[in-house]
Amino acid sequence: MLTPEQLIASHKANLETLYGLTNKAFEGVEKLVELNLQVTKAALTATANHAQALLSVKDAQELLALQAGLFQPLAEKASAYSRHLYDIASGTSAEFSKAFESKVADTQSKISSLVDNAARNAPAGSETAVAVFKSAVAAASNAYESVQKAVKQASEVAEANFNAVANTAANTAKSAAKTASSSLNRDKR
Repeated sequence: MLTPEQLIASHKANLETLYGLTNKAFEGVEKLVELNLQVTKAALTATANHAQALLSVKDAQELLALQAGLFQPLAEKASAYSRHLYDIASGTSAEFSKAFESKVADTQSKISSLVDNAARNAPAGSETAVAVFKSAVAAASNAYESVQKAVKQASEVAEANFNAVANTAANTAKSAAKTASSSLNRDKR
């Protein structure tokens, strides 16, 4: 049986975990807000610079060159923003996962201890029921470990796919900028 002290300690530990996770969530939000402020400031500066450059354009060729030169930096900035966003989300998610795994390990340990205690104090003839219960607890633990491994593998695949998409987008933007620049150079001749 659980004592009142054990229940109070369990609730206290759960509240501390909740408090820690809440702080981690707010840290993630703070990082996201900071990132968005930096991106917004950079976008405003870039827009002002581009507007100034547009006002100094002398002909259509120069306008096309200016516009073509804008694509690659925009794609690179979008890719960098996505990468920062992904890093913030995955870092916060990792903190939540770590806390969750710790709680699950602690709970599994307590359940195992409880089952062992119940098995020692079980009345004669209940060995089969105790064995079935122990088997169910072991199966649940194995299922959790399998799910945990599958989630980790899925996260690794998602990160690899994200990196591949980001690299492809950056390379496509570079290619488009080079093509536009080459086309403008040919038209000038």
